[in-house]
Amino acid sequence: MGQVRTNNNRAVRSLLSLQSGVSTARALNLTAVWRKHKGESAYVEHPFFKSPVLNRAIVLKHRLRADEMELLGSSRTNATKVILPLDPADLRVGARSFFIHQTGYRSLLEEVATGDLSADRRDEALLNVLDGLPSLDPFLMRERLRQEQFTPDRCYFDLSEADSAQMFEFVRQELRPLVGLTFDDLDVRLFEKAEKLAHKIMSNSSDADLDPLRLGLGMEKHAFEEGVFCWKGFIYYKWTLNNLLPQIKPVSDEIASVRPVDKPNLEDRIYMDAARERLIQSVDAACMTVRSTLKVYDKAYRDLTHNGKPAAFREFLLKAPSLFYELGERLGSVDHIVSFWRYRFPVGARPKISTEDLFDMFADFESSLSFEPRQLIVR
Repeated sequence: MGQVRTNNNRAVRSLLSLQSGVSTARALNLTAVWRKHKGESAYVEHPFFKSPVLNRAIVLKHRLRADEMELLGSSRTNATKVILPLDPADLRVGARSFFIHQTGYRSLLEEVATGDLSADRRDEALLNVLDGLPSLDPFLMRERLRQEQFTPDRCYFDLSEADSAQMFEFVRQELRPLVGLTFDDLDVRLFEKAEKLAHKIMSNSSDADLDPLRLGLGMEKHAFEEGVFCWKGFIYYKWTLNNLLPQIKPVSDEIASVRPVDKPNLEDRIYMDAARERLIQSVDAACMTVRSTLKVYDKAYRDLTHNGKPAAFREFLLKAPSLFYELGERLGSVDHIVSFWRYRFPVGARPKISTEDLFDMFADFESSLSFEPRQLIVR
């Protein structure tokens, strides 16, 4: 199993940065969840993984380096990496790591096994589900896990510290229409400051300060807590799309114009020319689908804040999880294309790439958008 050694300062700094600097869509930080919730009964009774070792891991969507691709035995550009801190209370001690489905994967699983065959099979199945997800955003992930009958406690599904900090102003602006709002049957102003409400929503607070909103929506406490989680999900997707949109056209333009430095054969050229058009159209279509879904949320929210119809917003929140997989899948795919392209070709740099690498990159992008390009050409 891989090892991050304590005398490798760069590796240790990288590990420590996962605590606060990585995006929600890229990492599932179960170490941070353990630190925050380990004394709570719900954390213990409804764990993410049955293995205590895995349940304190950091799971990453990881861009493979050239020397790592051999471990997967495929042309994948991304993989799911599992980092196991040697001491979850102190990441400076270092960690072991492995990729899901890497060479020797079965023996690696045996090292973290509980000894309970049923529990170990469950954990392996759960790892397979995580590996198949386009991202690890908690809203998409939770809905997909529920479809597969995995039901960890809600404490395992939260935004990273980095995303929470970057989102805060966006959340505050989103919640401003609620400031001073009253309902006919509640002689109370909901909130004096959007900042206060934003803190409550972002921290998953369910204290008495939110009771006016809960009562106004006519929701029991458990349903309200679930509703707030879903509400935060839609704000997260709006924020994510808002950040992606300015990056999409420049990347699409570069995809349309990039040419390999060597001369492709006829079959490769035919595939890549067709793939460019499919990719650009599919990215645009994915963004349109996300916009359309978010408009449904916006309408329900306006019914609450402008039309005085809390019941409509309540019903929307209760049905919201069914929309998360589509939203997360499409945004995750677009983010993968944009972020990997920028990783390979920084702004201002002239793209230089071989035919083989460009073919594989386009095939990977199409796969993330549910195409089957390799049915067209057998290499």
